[in-house]
Amino acid sequence: MIKEAFFPTFVYAKDINLDLNLLTNAIVEWSKKDKGLIKTNVKGWHSQTNMQTIPVFKPLVDELYQMQHEIYKEEFLERQPKLGNMWANINYKAGFNRPHVHPNSLFSGAYYIKVPKDSGLLKINDPRPGTHFIKPARRDGVPLYLASEIHVQPKENRIIMFPSWLEHCVEMNESDDIRISVSFNFIQNGF
Repeated sequence: MIKEAFFPTFVYAKDINLDLNLLTNAIVEWSKKDKGLIKTNVKGWHSQTNMQTIPVFKPLVDELYQMQHEIYKEEFLERQPKLGNMWANINYKAGFNRPHVHPNSLFSGAYYIKVPKDSGLLKINDPRPGTHFIKPARRDGVPLYLASEIHVQPKENRIIMFPSWLEHCVEMNESDDIRISVSFNFIQNGF
């Protein structure tokens, strides 16, 4: 039998090494001074979307650009990436983010700063319409590429990037602590 993989969707991850205490303190202090925005967040704080312009976050911005350049090589993209916006998220106990996509972007993602146990998985949904009709029952041995949704365990100091059209959400924070992440959108220069 001949078997090909057509139209795959890639989700990229990279572990980095930034000062998590410095980033945690900067974001918590920011949340005390700014009421934030309401977007997909429920029972959480969403910062303003200009985080990439704040000097303390420059090392993270540099890491995001480096990873995006690596993805551009993988994806055979020729234009240069541009970080369109970036923001911090704090999910308090029982906080979560509703399913959403990131319009007007090329790649989006999250960087994890503080993820206590049971503070919410990243859930990614199969983007192909109609595939739920042919999905096998969940059982041992069924490969991930046949799943209708993927649950990703966040890890501190890990970046995850994916196409901006890929629907995702954050499950409820069931811990007694806060969960802190940074989200971002890349566009291409010239668009």
